[in-house]
Amino acid sequence: MRRPRQLAYSAIMIRTFQGVTPTIPPSCFIADTAVLIGNVVMGEACSVWFNAVIRGDVHYIRIGSRTNVQDLCMLHVTHDTHPLVIGNDVTIGHNVVLHGCTIHDRVLVGMGAIIMDGAVIGEDSIVGAGALVVEGTVVPQKSLILGSPARIRRPTTEAELAWIKESADNYVKYAGQYMVTATQARTGFRL
Repeated sequence: MRRPRQLAYSAIMIRTFQGVTPTIPPSCFIADTAVLIGNVVMGEACSVWFNAVIRGDVHYIRIGSRTNVQDLCMLHVTHDTHPLVIGNDVTIGHNVVLHGCTIHDRVLVGMGAIIMDGAVIGEDSIVGAGALVVEGTVVPQKSLILGSPARIRRPTTEAELAWIKESADNYVKYAGQYMVTATQARTGFRL
């Protein structure tokens, strides 16, 4: 019986596609099982969590500073027509799909939401868990949107705006903790 091949502790998959390699500042945390491909440029202090895929293969992806892409997210683009642009201090919850859309600063995208090509989410907004934002939808700033298809329910409250900021701040802290732990764990690691 054959023994399975052991993988090194850090199996982060950063892939060059058609000569373009993702640009990731050293202040970013990228989980070991995340995959980043091609024309992806990340801002400072971002985090990409376990099993997230960021695929800038047929158009570009830009991610602002202090933005977090949580576990199991899929970020992709549309060939030649819709890049993916994400602002600063954005929280992208677990299992979110973002496809060729624009997410402005200080937005929280709830778990399992899907935002399609050409959609634009204004700053200081919340996209509820499980929402489906259909192609071409434009959401004004400070909006709470829910449902499938997603509809604007009301303006975001001051408490919700504080929650958006707190979420982004917390993920910067979590990433810092993982970066320290990973550095310690890699010291003396052997195959």
